[in-house]
Amino acid sequence: MGALHTEVLSSTYEASMRNITELLHIKYPVIQGGMANIATAELASAVSNAGGLGLIGAGGYDQEWVRNEIRKMKSLTDKPFGVNIMLMSPHAKDIAEVVIEEGVKIVTTGAGSPGIYMEKWKAHGIIVIPVVPSAALAKRVERMGADAVICEGTEAGGHIGELTTMALVPQVVDQVSIPVIAAGGIADHRGVLAAFALGAKGIQIGTVLLATKECPIHENYKLKIVSSKDTDTIVTGRQTKAPVRVLRNPMAVKYVELSNQGVDLETLEKMTLGSLRRAVFDGDMETGSVMAGQISGLVKEIKSVKDVLQSLFDPVDQYRLSLEVMK
Repeated sequence: MGALHTEVLSSTYEASMRNITELLHIKYPVIQGGMANIATAELASAVSNAGGLGLIGAGGYDQEWVRNEIRKMKSLTDKPFGVNIMLMSPHAKDIAEVVIEEGVKIVTTGAGSPGIYMEKWKAHGIIVIPVVPSAALAKRVERMGADAVICEGTEAGGHIGELTTMALVPQVVDQVSIPVIAAGGIADHRGVLAAFALGAKGIQIGTVLLATKECPIHENYKLKIVSSKDTDTIVTGRQTKAPVRVLRNPMAVKYVELSNQGVDLETLEKMTLGSLRRAVFDGDMETGSVMAGQISGLVKEIKSVKDVLQSLFDPVDQYRLSLEVMK
């Protein structure tokens, strides 16, 4: 490897990590996904304490639940944290006010455009990082004042778009000037290096955090993650324009079969009503929605959040140092 090439690689990784860590005041350039019913103060504080950015996932909860989680979070960590707001939630407007009232400094958004809240959030010094499935939306939120964007590929668990992380990230990088954070399909240091090579300045992770000691999901859910293989995810809801990636189980298979047969939307919705909560809280692996990404097959053991973050970034830092030596 030539000296110029090693110098470029080393400076790229170092600059990428510094860019996001300085913006968010964190050790590692990693954001925890805002997973509904899962991203509570318990998980988020563990991520923040380990050096990443923990997020409270508002999901479909109301403003008082979010307020209580924010206050609980403050009792569990003195490190930076944020709130993820699902903009299609009927409580989004109220939660947008709660983050201001409670002094939250970082907000990520999904399922829509944060435009109507942006001016007020920015007036209160809030860093806003929307999740985007396309370059068009990335450019739009940049014009609105977004500080960075999270590009989530279809490999991710839960609600997804159609573009892969590999295709989406570099196209967004080329079309915006704000930092791009890669999400979807990242579970080890090789994924981190790939994200940096694509031009990302940081990563967001979700599936790999499901199999952690601090994650508040049922043990059955964790065990299903670590026992899965590369082909074990399935996408429901494509016909209804609301695709969701989950681990294959009887409910998901039946849903896809009925959907392909043209069964009405009301019948399909009844199948999935409360299904995520059944998986998360009851450990129902038969009729629950076990949301997880394609990377599940790489997750082979239940670790602490601290060990996960170290396994993602310590080898990357060692690689960067080795490049420095090779110059």
